[in-house]
Amino acid sequence: MTTRRDFSLMLLATGALAACASEPAAAPMRDLTFDPDRFVPKVFTVDGRRIAVRAYEGLPVVARPVEPACQAINVYIPEAYFRGEAVGRYTARTAPIFLPNQVGGYMPALPGRPDERMGPPPAPGTSAPPSAMAVALARGFVVASPGARGRTLRAADGRWTGKAPAAIVDLKAAVRWLRHNAGRLPGDTERIVSNGTSAGGALSALLGASGNSADFEAELQAIGAAPARDDIFAVSAYCPITNLEHADAAYEWQFQGLAEYRSIAISMLDFKVERKEVAGRLDADQLALSRELQAAFIAYVNGLGLHDGAGRLLQLDASGRGSLRDHVSALLAASAQRALDRGDDLSGRPWLSIESGRVQGVDFTAYAAAAGRMKALPAFDGLALETGENQLFGDARTDQRHFTAFSVRHGRAAGAARADALTVRQMNAMHYASDPSARAAPHWRLRHGTMDRDTSLAIPALLAAALRERGLDVDLALPWDRPHSGDYDLDELFGWIERLM
Repeated sequence: MTTRRDFSLMLLATGALAACASEPAAAPMRDLTFDPDRFVPKVFTVDGRRIAVRAYEGLPVVARPVEPACQAINVYIPEAYFRGEAVGRYTARTAPIFLPNQVGGYMPALPGRPDERMGPPPAPGTSAPPSAMAVALARGFVVASPGARGRTLRAADGRWTGKAPAAIVDLKAAVRWLRHNAGRLPGDTERIVSNGTSAGGALSALLGASGNSADFEAELQAIGAAPARDDIFAVSAYCPITNLEHADAAYEWQFQGLAEYRSIAISMLDFKVERKEVAGRLDADQLALSRELQAAFIAYVNGLGLHDGAGRLLQLDASGRGSLRDHVSALLAASAQRALDRGDDLSGRPWLSIESGRVQGVDFTAYAAAAGRMKALPAFDGLALETGENQLFGDARTDQRHFTAFSVRHGRAAGAARADALTVRQMNAMHYASDPSARAAPHWRLRHGTMDRDTSLAIPALLAAALRERGLDVDLALPWDRPHSGDYDLDELFGWIERLM
């Protein structure tokens, strides 16, 4: 199901549909060696400061691409590094590599550029803030923005070429390409920091959790990925749409008993994206299915054996209450307190208990009602195979497939197939967060706004808990009143990265 954030990203993804042409069967092998002399000089302006860079655009990251324009990378390097100069605290040898993907809605994505800013247009009379890539360059980072195949791509022979796990395989190939060229291009390939929003946030998290996993080796070999590692140093993930096989159940846990919803329908007309709000109400049968999904989520959570930051076991009772709900409520309370401390007016929030400028408690049921249900049931694995996620889990010959036992059992599409277990696992950071055979990134920054209804708040909370169980450094926060969006706190993001260095 396409989200508000995904709508803004689809404008670029639509262009990728035309640009990501399938590779002819007899195409020559691509050379994966970085050539420092093949660049275009460019200048970007950040806060009035002009940044001269060398732009290397459309570089292939695999030797045998299926969709060449998507399986490519744009690399931007401050010109100062080629003169032996420093930019801020970094040199050509020590500069971190910022790896932002442009994926939205699991659609195809071209490599990004610093003069493109993802997200809604600026308000009338205001100028757009700089992109994350431009800010990274101004701070002395090397920027490497990879493309990725997506769920709507189809070859001339009718085969679907961008189904799961194509997108994560392409991002891994980009990391391998960077390491393959270590020493040829400026930047520290042991300090790669990924960034993404929504589906792109899920892929950023998946890239960070599944480093060097053997699960992906066959696909990487098939497209001619470079012989190198694909683990990374740090992950920035905004509102990651991840853990899809449990996301339907988590959604019903959070919005249990709420029948009304207001979803966003996305359509294409004459190559223009149109969006329309669709109001609906769950009927009695659907509310019964909602209770079934909530029960499945309770069983899932209680089987994980995860703990919060204080070491308390995260559990739920039969009503959906318990320490996990308390943990999520505490995250909401912390967000509200930060808003109060900076002077925000939080009156008119009946789900908050505030005394003498301090947040005393959160009524989670009232919070969910105030936020409002955004999605119908199920939120992700549609019973009629109607969602973008159903399309993601198709295969070379099938456009849409189920990916949960619940939707297979209750589905309305005759003869609908279910994605195999490996493919589903390959798209879920939660699986690899607890897999000791995968080399997870040591540092994580997860952000999910308090007014983001695209997935349950439990999804990032559980991911953070699973990562902490591995002893990893995790910074999770729920920015106050923030809807489904990303790259809205770039000073804080890059301040966090620089502290890690």
